[in-house]
Amino acid sequence: MANFNRIILCGNLTRDPQMKYLPNQTPLVEFGLAVSKKFKVNGEDREEVLFVECTLFGKGAEVINQYCQKGKQLLVEGRLKYDTWEDKQGGGKRSKHSVVVDNFQLMGGRDSGGGGGGGYSSAGDEGGGEQRPQQRAPQQQRPAPAQPQRPAPEQPFANEPQFKEDDIPF
Repeated sequence: MANFNRIILCGNLTRDPQMKYLPNQTPLVEFGLAVSKKFKVNGEDREEVLFVECTLFGKGAEVINQYCQKGKQLLVEGRLKYDTWEDKQGGGKRSKHSVVVDNFQLMGGRDSGGGGGGGYSSAGDEGGGEQRPQQRAPQQQRPAPAQPQRPAPEQPFANEPQFKEDDIPF
């Protein structure tokens, strides 16, 4: 049976990104993302908010750390990761799901607002694959649709003899 672990989320950062470095000096950034859904129940407006922890490695981590802060809108694509640990205060076993980000797109303009921003894509896996900017393929010029060959329009009086100015008698 095939398996597939992919998630795409668009939301707002819940806090400023926290930059760290792995022992091999690979950059790592952690941030929270709030994703909300608005809906109506019996005519009453409701909103459901989901808080997701995200981790990004490599060059993209530096970009997030430099250009993003709390409240910035971000589109992320990655995979879900499940972590478990023992609570230090004796609270037993703890667990959480988080997103390991492979690609992201900065949303909004430079200050905030609408529009687009830069995007990054990971070539590697967790632990610091090289990040590279996403670029659109150059627009190719499409050839003009072939036009049917039409005969040249007939010149009026095409069969009449042509005269030069000197041939006119007045």
